[in-house]
Amino acid sequence: MLIDEFLPEYDFVETHDISIRADAAKIYHVAHEIDFSESLIIRGLFLLRGMSAENLTLQSLRKFRFEILGETLNQEMVLGLVGRFWTFQGDLKKIDAESFKRFNTAGYAKAVWNFSIDADGAHTRLKTETRIKCLDRESRKSFGRYWVFIRPFSGLIRIKMLKTIKRKAE
Repeated sequence: MLIDEFLPEYDFVETHDISIRADAAKIYHVAHEIDFSESLIIRGLFLLRGMSAENLTLQSLRKFRFEILGETLNQEMVLGLVGRFWTFQGDLKKIDAESFKRFNTAGYAKAVWNFSIDADGAHTRLKTETRIKCLDRESRKSFGRYWVFIRPFSGLIRIKMLKTIKRKAE
């Protein structure tokens, strides 16, 4: 999987998946095009974080420094982010696929987030996985405290994204 190319080792992980009655190409297209701000929960959680909640597509997440690091058509898309997520401003770094792989500055963390599609007979599984690698002991402790609070909300956003994609694809 592409996610393994970008973050094979990590300190924190969260996964969610859903079964969808649609083919991989349809699901992939919907995931690329859908505006997640249709969900009141997603919009509200983005607003709480001080982020714009309009036009929330996977492409538009670039305005929050998420970058699409790689894609395999109709199978997987990987987004990445580097920063000090546990701080108020986040100190997010501008990255691309290669600089993400090379980034190794103490005091920061790297995060990847994917959507992967697996055809399974009549149904197709859409999975999202979030991995975080902290680049030193202190950042791991700081992120760990932050993760205890933010993880339920992060997970809720991803669950709502999966359900929104399912609704649109079916």
